[in-house]
Amino acid sequence: MMNLIDATRAYERWVSGELEVVRGDLALKHKLMAESAFAFMRATFYRFVPVWHRACADLASAPRLLAVGDLHVENFGTWRDAEGRLVWGINDVDEAAPMPYTIDLVRLATSALLARREEHLAIAPKAACKAILEGYDAELERGGSPFVLEEGHAALRAAALSAERDPVRFWQKLEKRPDLRPPGLVRKLLAAQLPDRIRTFRVIHRISGMGSLGRPRYVALADWQGAEVAREAKAMLPSAFGWAMGRPETALHCHAILAGAVRCRDPFFAFRERWQLRRLGPHCSRIELSSLPKKRNEKRLLEAMGRETANLHLGSGDAIAAVRTDGKRRGKGWLLAAARAMSEATTADWKTWKARH
Repeated sequence: MMNLIDATRAYERWVSGELEVVRGDLALKHKLMAESAFAFMRATFYRFVPVWHRACADLASAPRLLAVGDLHVENFGTWRDAEGRLVWGINDVDEAAPMPYTIDLVRLATSALLARREEHLAIAPKAACKAILEGYDAELERGGSPFVLEEGHAALRAAALSAERDPVRFWQKLEKRPDLRPPGLVRKLLAAQLPDRIRTFRVIHRISGMGSLGRPRYVALADWQGAEVAREAKAMLPSAFGWAMGRPETALHCHAILAGAVRCRDPFFAFRERWQLRRLGPHCSRIELSSLPKKRNEKRLLEAMGRETANLHLGSGDAIAAVRTDGKRRGKGWLLAAARAMSEATTADWKTWKARH
């Protein structure tokens, strides 16, 4: 396994060969990676994969399915479905690929442990892993169910509608971004996503996320019937899982994992010409831990994250029987042991990165 610095350089060379990197965003990513182990983990799925194979070798032989890959406690958000209902679930599937099902659970649990160390969560490691695994197992058994935040799921609805996601604040943040000229193809893709094929709109560069920082990301802003609307186009790459395993792919699995998932779909989420297109809005975006209500039931939150992970895994129907059998064989303590091992390994990598930056 390459050391962290060499692996980062090699991965970024590969990314540069796949798309035109936004150098300023990449420099920002390097800076943010040094700020905390949690931020570092979010930004380095390409590193997580080989470290996981070394630290959790017994999990690498688990049954494979279409997994999310870059899963963590801040990769959840909300959107509106075709009926206008507010839906909660996994927000980003950039790194989706065929992988052992265990990698999603371990990465989610590891992120919870790192978030606790940095006081973003208060739940104890054992309780966090127990909640994730119980939610996951229960939803596999149930066959899946979307999280529609209308009459049910009061705690998730409170997080989705918190003051931190205030519409005025959301739109002001986007409006401050300078205009730029996107490639012709991107402008056409964005225009096709806007209501009534609006012809007059601004295009800005949006800085968001961690793992995807450095990729081109454009947002169309327009005034429509007295209020603002936004559509985003983000350049897509094959999953870093293949690259980390020494077998880079050319295929994208993002569409496939969502097509099979148990969820109420976002009608504006689409993939065209290796660009991901989506609607942006105050309640159509990722939910950060800092925006969660101060009074919250973290056990239920992590249990819901485990259930939503199962909702996406259930799209790989043929693999589910083997996954359930494997999970029962492993017992109850395996996720905590793996998450602790990965949180220690990730923290060690972060300290190395921080010393260099």
